[in-house]
Amino acid sequence: MAKFPSQVREDWYQDAAKAQIQSEQMTRAELLNGRVAMLGFLIGLLTELFTGQGIVGQLLAGFSL
Repeated sequence: MAKFPSQVREDWYQDAAKAQIQSEQMTRAELLNGRVAMLGFLIGLLTELFTGQGIVGQLLAGFSL
């Protein structure tokens, strides 16, 4: 089935908009992932500061419960 020229342009526009939205969502997801990773690392360092036990020691202690 042949498409009218206006339909082809509209399909291109919709595809471009969809790709841009997906790219923006991926960027936001990666920012959130990085922030959560930094927060987890900070919590591990603060726990090490207060307990004197390193991050690896904390993980091993958690698995031995």
